[in-house]
Amino acid sequence: MAKVLVTGAAGFIGSHVCDHVIGQGHDVVAMDDLSGGFEDNVNPKADFVKGSINDVELVNNLFAQHKFEYVFHLAAYAAEGLSHFIRRFNYNNNLIGSINLINASINAGTVRCFVFTSSIAVYGKNQLPMKEDMTPMPEDPYGIAKLAVEQDLKSAHEMFGMDYIIFRPHNVYGERQNIGDPYRNVVGIFMNQIMQGKKLTIFGDGMQTRAFSHIDDVAPIIAKSIEMPEAYNEVFNIGADTPYTVKELATLVCDAFGVSEQVEMLEARNEVVHAYSNHDKVHKYFGHMIHNVSLQDGIGRMVAEAKAKGPRQGEKFKYIEVEKNMPPAWKKLI
Repeated sequence: MAKVLVTGAAGFIGSHVCDHVIGQGHDVVAMDDLSGGFEDNVNPKADFVKGSINDVELVNNLFAQHKFEYVFHLAAYAAEGLSHFIRRFNYNNNLIGSINLINASINAGTVRCFVFTSSIAVYGKNQLPMKEDMTPMPEDPYGIAKLAVEQDLKSAHEMFGMDYIIFRPHNVYGERQNIGDPYRNVVGIFMNQIMQGKKLTIFGDGMQTRAFSHIDDVAPIIAKSIEMPEAYNEVFNIGADTPYTVKELATLVCDAFGVSEQVEMLEARNEVVHAYSNHDKVHKYFGHMIHNVSLQDGIGRMVAEAKAKGPRQGEKFKYIEVEKNMPPAWKKLI
């Protein structure tokens, strides 16, 4: 049993990773500021700490008190498209907060591996399928922040010897996702709109492609990675192999709810049109753990939970810094 820190443990991916780490017998401190997650997502067997990774004193005190052996860093505001308009907020939360954790890990001297959840946003556009050996060219501040943390971990390893593992998931969906967030996670947005009797909103022509990845094909591998030293200091794409268009996704979600498809097409926004990645490397290291949950099956599981909990009223984002060129649909939320 090891002492483990999981950040973002009240959030979507973080709470699932926390569950699996606890299931492996480890003693977990679950940290989250509840800005995007919910305390009832946190595993009751974890020691929950409400706080921000930008609270340097709190972070340092936790490392001094618990002497963590492993860190799973999943705390982030993962709104790729919105990051253009919340640049300072994005870099403070997704980059500076991460550096606070890296500094504390180095200074503690007890951390055996730092596991970081990055994103395929680091690749940018026109690199398909995205492979780990490609030169990253992020198109938005979210991807830039994630890439900067990746590079800092590599630098920290070379200077201080701290091992790391980087995962680049994409378009993860599933149970516990915050369906009330109007800026991110299109699967949840569609479900929330259906339960509120609204039309499904699609930016552009809906022909954007994404490989939607169920949480059960992502979280178990991230959690188990610390037990595989051969994966240390490596980068892995992780997620589903089959891309779907947003229009196809809308049809599948409507079918799962048993409702007729009603769609409102909105002005296209500035985004990477096609995004899916190669997974040969993660199959080589973790192939025995990949379930390959189909999109139909995964949506069915998520719909069951959404119906049980009902629609969620999302809060307006309070920290918009730039309004220029913001999609009109988002401007209405300010």
